[in-house]
Amino acid sequence: MERMQRDGEVDHVEQPGPLTEKEKVMIQDSWAKVFQSCDDAGVAILVRFFVNFPSSKQFFKDFKHMEEPEEMQQSVQLRKHAHRVMTALNTLVESLDNADRVASVLKSVGRAHALRHNVDPKYFKILSGVILEVLGEAFTEIITAEVASAWTKLLANMCCGIAAVYKEAGWTELSSSVE
Repeated sequence: MERMQRDGEVDHVEQPGPLTEKEKVMIQDSWAKVFQSCDDAGVAILVRFFVNFPSSKQFFKDFKHMEEPEEMQQSVQLRKHAHRVMTALNTLVESLDNADRVASVLKSVGRAHALRHNVDPKYFKILSGVILEVLGEAFTEIITAEVASAWTKLLANMCCGIAAVYKEAGWTELSSSVE
């Protein structure tokens, strides 16, 4: 989904085509198994995200000072945010056949992060990579190469949708730099 360039820059995610019916089924089937441990998976995703990309913590006053993964894992606020992230993903996965619902979720998430939290949209691309990495490691029997490819396409579509919301919200330059 992302291609690293020199000096740590990330190419913008290009809009992939729509998901095929087969890809939707693979995503939904794999998600049904992941969602059984969604809170733990969400915490693992956010901890990896914050450890590997510490500048992303600047947007979280309740846990931006945390350095140790163990402390992050125990944070009630981090757990709550992880639950919100996984709930949003769940809504997207459950709504793959409802373009209006998907657009509504992306608009809500994008506007909140652009306008209220002032989060650079690059973090959605980074988080997408972390999601794929953590789910692939934690659910090796479920996230096969073919399933990972479908998830990559879904998350790229999500990033493009959120980037469009940022643009509508008045962000004039979408950053492409990564730490």
